[in-house]
Amino acid sequence: QVQLVESGGGLVQPGGSLRLSCAASGRGFNNFAMGWFRQVPGEKGEFEKREFVAAQDWSPGITYYGDSVKGRFTISIDNAKKTAYLQMNNLKPQDTAVYYCVADRYAGLIRTTRPDYWGQGTQVTVSS
Repeated sequence: QVQLVESGGGLVQPGGSLRLSCAASGRGFNNFAMGWFRQVPGEKGEFEKREFVAAQDWSPGITYYGDSVKGRFTISIDNAKKTAYLQMNNLKPQDTAVYYCVADRYAGLIRTTRPDYWGQGTQVTVSS
């Protein structure tokens, strides 16, 4: 009912930037909050090993960031396109992970619970 498709991952040098995109579709998608989690390669399976990155409500105003990305990452949503973006600046090797787009009713739910909807993930590698 809800599909999330990420794009924009890749290899970047430390200090560089990337922008991830997440296109939402499906009849079940109804002004949901959107966000991002990440999982370090090699840590398989468990939700608890996925780190919260950012989330924003459909109506701008409520935005949350994980402590490790504050001041470097920015989340935004283009309501008309049903697309979320994650602008990542000053990337560090420890940002290397698979990044997952997520959606749920509110940004607060994304931040504190397991979101209802997940994309397939896109790899981000920060290395010189």
